[in-house]
Amino acid sequence: MPHWRRIRPLRRSLSALALAVAAVMAPAAASAAPADTAAAPDTAAAQGASGGGWNDYACKSDRHPRPVVLVHGTLGNSVDNWLGFAPYLVRRGYCVFSLDYGRLPGVPVFHGLGPISESAKQLSAYVDRVRAATGAAKVDVVGHSQGGMMPRYYLKFLGGAAKVNALVAFAPTNHGTTLSGLTALLDYFPAAADILARHTPGLTDQVVGSDFLTRLNEGGDTVPGVRYTVISTKYDEVATPYRAQFLSGPDVKNVVVQDLCPGDLSEHVTIAMTDKVAFHEAVNALDPEHATPTTC
Repeated sequence: MPHWRRIRPLRRSLSALALAVAAVMAPAAASAAPADTAAAPDTAAAQGASGGGWNDYACKSDRHPRPVVLVHGTLGNSVDNWLGFAPYLVRRGYCVFSLDYGRLPGVPVFHGLGPISESAKQLSAYVDRVRAATGAAKVDVVGHSQGGMMPRYYLKFLGGAAKVNALVAFAPTNHGTTLSGLTALLDYFPAAADILARHTPGLTDQVVGSDFLTRLNEGGDTVPGVRYTVISTKYDEVATPYRAQFLSGPDVKNVVVQDLCPGDLSEHVTIAMTDKVAFHEAVNALDPEHATPTTC
């Protein structure tokens, strides 16, 4: 094959990667301040409470006494990521809470871009806040994408295992992502890789083989005392390959929605926003004693 024909697809892929970088970097470049690693007030979450019934710190549930903490994905936030699933839980009697984490200065709405180790500290503080308000000894955590993987750092390194009963993850980046092959381009364009690492570490922390993931997964995927459920889709185009989402270890259940319903077409975003098959499996994981078969 002529050299120029091999280069053309690479250029198209590079253009896609460059657009993605520009999309996140344009707002961040407006501020020279370092990443905001402190837990900020959950103003967006408060808006969610007024419209969807979650983030009610007076909530009590005899049926489901453990609060559920929802952890959004990269470029998500505490409201938009959960407009489908949070009300789904509230209607079933759960007390539901969601946080914003990994904010960058000057970047509104799109969060989860800061260093993941710092984001885990924000989750730790938020879980303590929910436990103090509700009086619950433990919470359950449900996350999407980065939000399904990042809590594992909290469980493993920040004492979270004593405060969390179960972690349920929609399409988590547990062992990194190739982003459908796009991350391989970073090896050819180190300047782009450096920009991402310096300005949006929450992205590069999730690339296959990153230092963060190497440390997170060293010595095993799980910690004792926590139940883990991973809910994946074969059509995931972001957390790829989708089997890299799976965990190994005791008290682990890996679910692929197409194994339950072959006609399920959900992908990386919709599995956490609209997929009732995934929602039902998540509720089964939160309350296994009352689990019911999933139907299409």
